[in-house]
Formats: sequence, C-alpha cells, structure tokens
Amino acid sequence: MINQELLNKNVQKFITDNLRADLVSMRMKKSPFTGISSLELTQQIQGKKIAESKFPFLTKNDEIIYPPHLNLEQASSEITAKFKQTFISGKKGIDLTGGTGIDSLFLSQYSEIFYYVEPSKELLEITCHNFQKLNRNFIQSFNQTAENFLSENDEFFDFIYMDPSRRDFNKNKKFLLEDLIPNIIELQKDLISKSDQVYIKLSPLMDIQQTIEKINVSEIYLISVKNEMKELLVKLTKSDRKEFNPTIHCVNLESNQPDFSFQWNDEKNSVTPIYSNPEQYLLFPNASIMKAGAFKLISHQFKLKKLESNTHIYTSNIKFENFPGRIFSIIDSNFNVKKSKIKTFNIICRNYPIKIEEIKNKYKLKEGGDKYLIFTQSLKKNLCILAELN
Repeated sequence: MINQELLNKNVQKFITDNLRADLVSMRMKKSPFTGISSLELTQQIQGKKIAESKFPFLTKNDEIIYPPHLNLEQASSEITAKFKQTFISGKKGIDLTGGTGIDSLFLSQYSEIFYYVEPSKELLEITCHNFQKLNRNFIQSFNQTAENFLSENDEFFDFIYMDPSRRDFNKNKKFLLEDLIPNIIELQKDLISKSDQVYIKLSPLMDIQQTIEKINVSEIYLISVKNEMKELLVKLTKSDRKEFNPTIHCVNLESNQPDFSFQWNDEKNSVTPIYSNPEQYLLFPNASIMKAGAFKLISHQFKLKKLESNTHIYTSNIKFENFPGRIFSIIDSNFNVKKSKIKTFNIICRNYPIKIEEIKNKYKLKEGGDKYLIFTQSLKKNLCILAELN
C-alpha cells in the first residue's frame, strides 16, 4: 500500500531540498514527519536523485513515487527508452516484465491497447500510481509472472517487450541467459507464437556469440550513451537456425556519430586489416562497435589501417567526418613523456604492458587538460602518442 503522506507538499519539498544530504545518517535519525518512516523518506530521496540523471522527466512531477534502488538500477534510462520507441511500436503492445514502467511509458505512447505485467504487487502498485499521474490511464496492469500470463492468455500482440531480471531471489547478479528471471530460453517459443515483434533487453555484459547460440535472434541493438555501453537488445525470430545471420546495429546516443550496422557473419568472413604504424590520425570505434567486435569491418568500410592485431585503434591520413567513434590528430607519434615539462594530460591506455595508474605513478602525470597521451602498441612496438581530439 502506497503511503499517501509521501505526496504531501511539505514532504515533497523536504525530499527535493535533501537530494544532496547524507542518506546514511538520515536513515538513522527519527523522521520529521508523522506517519512516514526515515526509510521511506530516504528511498524517495535516493529515487529522485537517480531520476535527475537517468529519467529527468519524472522529477518534473511532485506526485511520483519512487520504488527501491534495485528496481531503479535495472530500469532503462529516458534516453534509451525514447530510442526504443522509434522502432518498437504497434496498436497493441505488452511489457511482460514491467518493473518501474519506464519502458512501458514510452512504448505505450502510440498504442491503443497496452498491457503491463509485473509479479511484485508492491512494485505494480507504485508503477500504476505513476502511470495515473503521467496520464497513462489506458495501460492495463496484471499482477502476474510473464510465464503465467503467457500460459493463460491467447491474445496476439503487435509487439512484446521484456527486460528479464538479472538478479536471483537472493538479489545476486546473474549474467547467463538461463539464469535470468523469467527464463527466456524456455519461453521463446511461446513469445514468438504471440507476436511477430518480440524484443528482449539484456545486460550490456552479455556475450553476443552465446546469445546467438542460445536464442533465435534476427536483430541485435548495441546501445551506448555518450560512448558507454548501456543495453543489449535482441529481436527474436521464427526463422530456422540454419539461416541465422542477425543484423547488428551499433548505436551511440547523445553523440553526433552515425549508426553502424552489419551482418554477424560478415565480420567472421572479412579479411584481416592492414597493420601500420600511426599515420596522421588515430580513430577509436565507439563502445557499441567495440562490444560488437566489428574490428575487421570497420577497417574495410572506412579503408583504415590497424595499429596491431590486438590494438583496436585505427589510423589514416584522411580526416573523416562521419566516423562512428572518436578521431584524434597526432601531434607526436613517439612522444618522450620523461622529458616533457607538462605533466597534465588526458590518458588513454590500450593494449599496453602497464595500466593507467602505473603510468601516472611512473611519469608523475595528472589527468586533465586538452591534450591526450595514448599509450598503446603498434606492430609489436610500445608507443606513447601525443594527440588532440578533433
């Protein structure tokens, strides 16, 4: 049962005013409000603090109730939910693992009928309250597991969305497909029998090859935000496994970088890149491409040379305007950091014998400034490259 006292204007002001407070000490103190525990207060403060960066649209409404931290942790961000909304759509949709409802809010926007399924009664109550406050009254909620809903319901949907829990009943993190709740390996036949569009959100740490081997997928979206991998989204297919060659979409949101798409088998069948010492520019593919392992295709598509087989940095004498990653102009390809009077740089370390902290200690370096030191390996030779970001 939602504590309606949390919606009091004075309580909401207290929550907003204490977003930077020490929540550990606050939890130990007596609550300043009758009928509201310190734990309830700190949960709301922590939730609103997370929402500021992850889903800021919620913070504009003072009648939102925030669920526990673990639920917010797995929830999609506003930016990734909006992106999925651009290609997951239909008149009748369902989120089979509703959770905090962030994806449901965006995926339901252009639907006439939308179902939200959530086994936790407490979480369902909070999310349905928020749906009402955000004018999503048409969303129909079901307090069931995904498995039970599928077994009891014969309806066909324009799209099905799922974000299986990546924690077990003891709240331990899980990364294997067979350990997720619900088990999508066991459910995939039921899912594709009830929709031609079935999308499943997975951990960004999930192994792509293993995913392809265990479930029938036609498309995989590797979604980064500002060059940080956030989501791995797969679309199920009814096709025979022998025909499997899923399309991989590499996306870097909140950047001006173009998307990069390819067929999974094309990378396997592509020839090895040419290796070279640094030329005029260094090119770093973004996090989604790195996750996809498209190391040969990115080289051939842009006619780039690679520094070394295990150094996923590329080089060229041509400056590209549409490369899906960062581009650096080389100032000195064999920089002598020992002799440098300047000791403040942005430091990048790729395929180098020692780590960044060891490098900083060895050369007494500090992080910062507008120049970059890139410690890497090219044609079996260790390099320190001075460069600037284009």
